[in-house]
This record gives sequence, structure tokens and C-alpha cells, in this order.
Amino acid sequence: MTKQASNNSNPYVGMWVTEDRYIRHELLPNGRYDEARGKKESAYRGSYTITGDHIDYKDDTGFTADGDFRNGILYHAGMVLYRENN
Repeated sequence: MTKQASNNSNPYVGMWVTEDRYIRHELLPNGRYDEARGKKESAYRGSYTITGDHIDYKDDTGFTADGDFRNGILYHAGMVLYRENN
């Protein structure tokens, strides 16, 4: 079963950050993401699709990447991202 990124009940929607907060992925409920790097806000933007615990990204330039959610952690392109706790 595919979880649509536009589904507001998607458990993965929200902010994901590296431990040092240098990389920040905001997964928006409309199937879009906004990635910040360091002081550069919106360094990358694009769409994402979640199937089970797997995420596929496609940025607005056409570059693709993917990742997996395991035990509440997002593993993406050699990075480890944690859900941001406010």
C-alpha cells in the first residue's frame, strides 16, 4: 500500500534534521519538500513520494535521491536525519 505524501495523516510529514542541524528537510503535507543547508534556506526544493517506509525525492532540477525510515530515523544519501523536536 502506498502512503500518499498529500495525506495529512502521513507519520513522516514534518522537519527532519541532522544531529548538527546543518541539513534540514521539511516534508510538507502536500508532497513537496524544502531542504536547508547551513544558513542557506531552501537550498533544494522538490517533490517526494513515500511507499511504506521508503522515500523517493525529485528536486525541481530533476535530480533524484531516496532514503528509508527505520526506527524513527531517516537514512538518506549517507546522512542520518532525526525528527525535530520543538
